[in-house]
Amino acid sequence: MMKNYSNSPRRKSQTLNHTRDRNNKNNLLSLVLLRSSLRGYGFCMTALLLFCLGSLFYQLNGGPPKILLDIRQYLGQSTFADDHGPQAPRVLPFPSQVVYNRVGKCGSRTVVLLLRILAERHSFTLVSSDIHNKTRLTKHEQVDLMRNISNIPQPFLFTRHVHFLNFTRFRIEQPVYINIIRDPINRFLSNYFFRRFGDWRGEQNHLIRTPGMKDEERYLDINVCILENYPECSNPRLFYIIPYFCGQHPQCREPGEWALQRAKQNVLESYLLVGILEELEDVLLLLERLLPHFFSDVLSIYKSPEYKKLGNMTGTVRKHTPSLEALQVLYQRMKYEYDFYAFVRDQFHLLKRKIGLRSVSRPPHRPKFPLNTPLKTQEPVEEEEEEEEDEDEEDTHSWLIQP
Repeated sequence: MMKNYSNSPRRKSQTLNHTRDRNNKNNLLSLVLLRSSLRGYGFCMTALLLFCLGSLFYQLNGGPPKILLDIRQYLGQSTFADDHGPQAPRVLPFPSQVVYNRVGKCGSRTVVLLLRILAERHSFTLVSSDIHNKTRLTKHEQVDLMRNISNIPQPFLFTRHVHFLNFTRFRIEQPVYINIIRDPINRFLSNYFFRRFGDWRGEQNHLIRTPGMKDEERYLDINVCILENYPECSNPRLFYIIPYFCGQHPQCREPGEWALQRAKQNVLESYLLVGILEELEDVLLLLERLLPHFFSDVLSIYKSPEYKKLGNMTGTVRKHTPSLEALQVLYQRMKYEYDFYAFVRDQFHLLKRKIGLRSVSRPPHRPKFPLNTPLKTQEPVEEEEEEEEDEDEEDTHSWLIQP
């Protein structure tokens, strides 16, 4: 007779231990699977969060406005020189909000004179600020100005001497930017002599503009100013063009690679066109092609005798070229400005090729200097002087001046 061990205490103990071991193994496996699942889930969520934050950061820090992306689709995808993108659609989008944050002594008064004629002819709103000495704004002033700009009746073109404003950072719709720059040394020379001797609008107008300037400063030889390192002829005063495109960040005013790269990025992302003054007629042709609702017939107006009579009053007087030694010193001090100028010139020429524009501008004269020295700019292209900024002098709410 066989004994039944199933109910014995020893058998029960073995069965209980076996069941416990099996449950422990199952629990361990479940724990491993759960940890793996949580790890994978956490990784996926982290990746998604980073993507969302990156997208948000891009949008809040000046991602291209949709209208600019549409125009680039019209021109071809890339803005870089090696682009051979697909055939673009032949319907040009119409930007209804344009900002021209004009750079001092780069011919903007020439363009503003044209815009006043064009605004009346084409029935768009032109708002031209009379504040010339406040390019850097506090955060509160930036928001106020951008809100005022966004409330202008469309289509509008707003123009002012002001460093780049990042509308999307403050969740305001970003307009399309345009601008014009010129050879950096030529810009500096034009400003240097204009501050002292004015232009052809009146023999004594420089005395009205700079009444507090002493004779020793007014008649200071420019070679002495450069070679003896006067503040007016040294950095950071020479670091002038790049901040207009870099923006309102304090580091944008410090000569260096950071400001240079930020300025280039903003040109690619936020500017429809940055022209060069040495090829002004081509700039006007491109503006007419890209913004016909604003600039149609601009070149014919520019060449008209009536306009020439107005424009000839804006050329700087008593301007002359410094010595070769002084030019070489200036060039070294302005290396970042020249890097940016070369970048803009290349982008401008690329855009001309994309449009299929046959150049009408005469090639600028190149002086026989052993470096990339300034180009001779066609006159008249001068405009109002930008004085040294006085943060308390202007009221930021007095910006709305309609001609």
